[in-house]
Amino acid sequence: MAIRFRQLQAFHAIYETGTVTGAAGVLGISQPGTSNLIAQLERETRFKLFERVRGRLIPTPEAGVLYQEVDTVVRGLDHVGQAITDLQNKQGGQLQVASQHALSFGFMPRLIAQFARDRPDMSISFQSQYSPKVQEWVVSGLFEIGVCETPVLYDALDVHPFSLEMVVAMHPDTPLTQHQVLTPELLAGEPMIAMGPDHMSNRRMREAFDSAGVTWTVRVHSHLFKNILSFVKEGMGVAVLDPLLLKYDEVGGFVTRPFRPRIMMDMVVVTSRDRPMSALGRQFLDLLLAEINRARSDSTLPWNAETP
Repeated sequence: MAIRFRQLQAFHAIYETGTVTGAAGVLGISQPGTSNLIAQLERETRFKLFERVRGRLIPTPEAGVLYQEVDTVVRGLDHVGQAITDLQNKQGGQLQVASQHALSFGFMPRLIAQFARDRPDMSISFQSQYSPKVQEWVVSGLFEIGVCETPVLYDALDVHPFSLEMVVAMHPDTPLTQHQVLTPELLAGEPMIAMGPDHMSNRRMREAFDSAGVTWTVRVHSHLFKNILSFVKEGMGVAVLDPLLLKYDEVGGFVTRPFRPRIMMDMVVVTSRDRPMSALGRQFLDLLLAEINRARSDSTLPWNAETP
């Protein structure tokens, strides 16, 4: 099998952009050239990688498996290219941070922007992904710092654990807003929007409702807190969500209440145990840990407010 790296780059770009046009822009080559690379890769692998549906290329199940193997390799070469560019331009170093999705929509970009204000020559590499992938990236050296949910999957990681108290988010028009604290009994029979069955928030909510002897009715399952919040804003149900996602959502359209018993989301900041950190990485790690502690203890936020 004579697979070339450029073919894998084309596959990776189409998988992420969904179109040949978008991939061609990422690769800096023509659309026919991109299509030709995918055709070559399909001939080499002897299976179809994409189906065209309403103008977009939808990955086949085989493509999904291949993407998991290709993603780290392609991103690794991108980092090599960026490092060379930084050295050529005498940049002031590169900050390399990866985060699970919920913190990537507000918390992390603002903190990185704050860190960058006094470092005009610093380049930044920031990506969001599911927590297992974030850990893989840090172990492999693609990123220096990762923020993710537990469990920790690799012994080669140094961890800084922290927990966030999740809160109930709901549409402003729901009668539930009259309550200052919500419980399983008050939410019995209410349509809920939840992460998948394997997520810790799903498991812990099921346990809380089972312990109270009331029914937990899930109307919508989704795989991202951001998607769940969108359903909440549409009035499709209530959800327990990451408080930092809610804090940095500037659009509004929802209200929050504490939930009892408390539902905690266990998280970690991870770095490589086997690879020394850069001075820039250590500085940002200190800022990140301080900001997480500050946010967790902020008494003005509804999940930390005094409750009856």
